[in-house]
Amino acid sequence: MFTCHYRLWVIPLIFISSHLVVAAPMGFEGSVMTMGDFNQNWREAGFNYAITSRDALGLTHLEFRSDDHKDKREVDTLNYTRLLSRWNLTDAQSNLWLFMGFGEIRGSIDNQSIDSKFIASPGFQFDYETTRIYFATTHKIYRASNLNHDTTSIRAGFSFYEADYEKTQPWFILETKYTNQISDKIEVIPMLRLINKNIFVEGGVNNSGQPRLNLMYTF
Repeated sequence: MFTCHYRLWVIPLIFISSHLVVAAPMGFEGSVMTMGDFNQNWREAGFNYAITSRDALGLTHLEFRSDDHKDKREVDTLNYTRLLSRWNLTDAQSNLWLFMGFGEIRGSIDNQSIDSKFIASPGFQFDYETTRIYFATTHKIYRASNLNHDTTSIRAGFSFYEADYEKTQPWFILETKYTNQISDKIEVIPMLRLINKNIFVEGGVNNSGQPRLNLMYTF
């Protein structure tokens, strides 16, 4: 079950590009944002379409498993993203985001299959960014009958130097992440982030020695 073979509606979109990328969960009005987040125990791919400058609808496919590989989950959701508030400051911007998701979860517990269940996955994100520093905290709720896989992450980092839109800007990002009922560990991931126009790529290795890759394209 836990494979790299994601839904056909997701994978082709990850390799399309056109306009602008920022470290945000949706793009400009009328744009499509494609996203991928991959490591050994967590694999997520999806996209959303910005129907307004503050609202987006999308689809996500997520697979994750426990460190001992005995517990595995697959989640497919229809998602709504809302920019609740934006503060434009001098040389900085801060945002508060709301997420709502509904769909299906299936998988196994102690290598025994579980029935498919309805899942709700609301959440929020607060971020603050300048051309040189970045901070974000995200909490997503993954709830189904007798299942609680709430996930919390905190990210902070800095750019090595300012760069024009036409040039690649490198960043150092440190993330901590925890998922209920899947791992007793807090995942810590130092990453190198590269942003160029509509392309956003992050890569690193976590405190368990597992590679991590994040991708975003907006067009």
